[in-house]
Amino acid sequence: MARPIQGLIDTDVHVSIPDARVLLPHLEPYWREHVQRRGLERENFDTTAYPTGAPINARPDWKPDKGPPAASLERLQADLLDRYGHRAAILNVIHGAQAMFSEDLSLAFCRAINNYIAAEWLAKDKRLRASIVVPPHSAELAAEEVERLAGDDRYVQVLTLAMSELPLGRRQHWPLYRVAEKHGLPIGIHAGSSFRHPPSAGGWGSLYLEDYVSYSQGFAAALNSMITEGVFVKFPALKVVLIESGVTWLPASLWRLDKTWRGVRAETPWLEEQPAHTVRRNVRLTLQPFDAPPTAAQVQKVLEQLNSEEMLMFSSDYPHWHYDGDDAIPDGMPDDLIRKICIDNPLNTYPRLKETTS
Repeated sequence: MARPIQGLIDTDVHVSIPDARVLLPHLEPYWREHVQRRGLERENFDTTAYPTGAPINARPDWKPDKGPPAASLERLQADLLDRYGHRAAILNVIHGAQAMFSEDLSLAFCRAINNYIAAEWLAKDKRLRASIVVPPHSAELAAEEVERLAGDDRYVQVLTLAMSELPLGRRQHWPLYRVAEKHGLPIGIHAGSSFRHPPSAGGWGSLYLEDYVSYSQGFAAALNSMITEGVFVKFPALKVVLIESGVTWLPASLWRLDKTWRGVRAETPWLEEQPAHTVRRNVRLTLQPFDAPPTAAQVQKVLEQLNSEEMLMFSSDYPHWHYDGDDAIPDGMPDDLIRKICIDNPLNTYPRLKETTS
C-alpha cells in the first residue's frame, strides 16, 4: 500500500461524542430539561454497530490513554490532518441518536450533535467539514434539520445509515432526498444499522464478525431499493456516497442487477437505462475499508470491473483500523487514478468543497 498525496480530501473521518453531557448546552431548553429529568445525560449512546471494544474500530496508535478515540481535535490534527497534509476532511458522527425509537428525541439529539460539531470542531479548524446528522425514521424531521443547516456551507452532506426501518428507496424517504438535491447535498449512506431488523438477510447472527461482513448485503439492498424505486429518476441530480461499504462486492451486484432488469423491466417502466449506468453517474464509494484482493494485479482487475474512474474517493476512516502507518492507498492503483481518488472525485461529488476549499 502507499501513502496518499498531499492536499487530499478525506471523505470519511469519525468524531466521537465523548459524553452525552457535552451535548447539554446544545440542546433546546425543553429537551435539556427532558434529558436531565430522565438521567439520559449519563448515557454515552454508543451504537452497537461500532462496539468500542472491537479492535477494528480503533487503531492502536490512534487510541488515547483515556476516553473514546476520535474525541479530541488536537489528536485528529496530529494523527491525521497535519500528518497527511489534508486539504479538507468530512466529519461523520455515528451515534445512538440514529437508532432511537422516539423520532422527536432522535431529532433533538441529532440537532445537538450538529450544533456541537459546529462549535467544537468546524469553528476551530478551517480544513474541517461535516455531514448533517438526521433522524432516520422521519424523513420530514430529517428534511427540517437539513433546511436548518443548509445555509452553512461547512455542512457538505446528509448522513444516514445503510440499514434502517424501511428500504432507502421507499417513497417515505423522498422528502429528505428532495431537500438534499435542492441544496446540492449528497446523501452519505454509512455502514451501520438501527437494528429494527437483523443485519443479515438470514437473521440474527451470533458474532460481530457476522454483522460486520454482512453490511455489504445491507448496502446492496439499499442501492437496489434506491435504483428500482426510481429515486434517481425522480431526483436526477442527487449524488449518493456509500461510506464504509467496501468496493469489491459492487461489480457482481451490478451485473446481476443489469441482467435481471433486462428480464423484468416491464415492472419498472421508469427505468430507461441499465442500472449500472445510473450507479456510475450518481453513486460514489469511499475507499476504506478496501476489501482488497491479495495482489496488485487483482486490484487492477476490480478497478476494470467497476468501469469508472470517478466512483472512488479517498477516506482514512479515522480512527478505525484498516491499514497500518500511512499506507492508505492499496497497491495496484495508477498515479493518475490516485489523484482522482484523493482530490478530483471528492471535489466533483461535493459542490460545496469546490466552492470553499479552492
